[in-house]
Amino acid sequence: MKKQNILNLIKYHVEKNENAFRNEAVSIAKYFDAIGDYQLAEYIMGLIAESNLYVPQASDFESEFLKQIDIRELQPLNLPVAISNDIKGIINAVNHNIGINKFLLEGLPGSGKTEAAKHIARLLGRTLYCVDFEHLIDSKLGQTNKNIASVFTEINMIPYSNKIVILFDEIDVIALDRVNRNDVREMGRVTSTILRELDRLTDLNKEIVIIATTNLYSNFDKALIRRFDAIINFNRYSKEDLLEVAEYYFISFIKNFKGIPKDTRLFKKILRVSSDLPYPGELKNIIKTSLAFSDVNIEYDYLRRLYNYLIGNLEEIDIEQLHTQGFTVREIEKLKGESKSTVSRKLSKEEEINE
Repeated sequence: MKKQNILNLIKYHVEKNENAFRNEAVSIAKYFDAIGDYQLAEYIMGLIAESNLYVPQASDFESEFLKQIDIRELQPLNLPVAISNDIKGIINAVNHNIGINKFLLEGLPGSGKTEAAKHIARLLGRTLYCVDFEHLIDSKLGQTNKNIASVFTEINMIPYSNKIVILFDEIDVIALDRVNRNDVREMGRVTSTILRELDRLTDLNKEIVIIATTNLYSNFDKALIRRFDAIINFNRYSKEDLLEVAEYYFISFIKNFKGIPKDTRLFKKILRVSSDLPYPGELKNIIKTSLAFSDVNIEYDYLRRLYNYLIGNLEEIDIEQLHTQGFTVREIEKLKGESKSTVSRKLSKEEEINE
């Protein structure tokens, strides 16, 4: 700490510049935290919070490693009931204010983990910051370890921590099992730092909420798993859940495409015939692409594209196979682009051959 810091404090106090005074005090607290005087740093931050000098705005906090995420306009999640109940449980746990504040969301890509984290922050009425791994990870030996320590220092210094959620999105980048990494010693140092900082966060800050997401839970470091208060599994979509999500996306998207005929029944039948529906993230892109790439001069082209994405190439599937899959003559007509009489005639011939 320099003499200028003290002079600034006096100057801002005399000028009654509360915002600048608070920022200077935070800067001093960060200095003491950096040199290891954690108790004094925490005491200064406590005084700032208790004095209620300034109600922070989301844009006030700036950081090299923490980026604010806009959560003002979010789409509905359409999560399965079991996962929705767990999200409500997280909200309840945080509101109990007893230090249960670290949560790990695990599941396949596209299962809704990141969007769920955004909704949690919104429901809690908190500002959401995401750790920027692009700046955190460094090729220099030992620098990533130092950056992780720095980002936790910044997290601990955020004023009004009861108004903040920190998201470690796809934390696999720094948290995979140490025995599965090429540089075991370097990964060990990184993981040890994360463990130490999470433990310290638990001791110093019971109000800030930490959410991490992972697509690779089976490879996640076991010691790190134990640092989280709850683990939410997002791999719990039934086919009916996915059909409901798909129908929501379809209805939301198709209204933006003029001249494209809407056939929700055939849309849903194609999804039901599909043996393996992808999770919402990928499913959303497939539906959007099917509509966006469709030829407006070819009626129901988007349904043909959807079938090709989810089941197989329509060019290689004959009418009898479609009929066996449960499609009606009228539906086959739409998918194959042939007249009703042609479809009926081909089916009749096929039946005669089979007899």
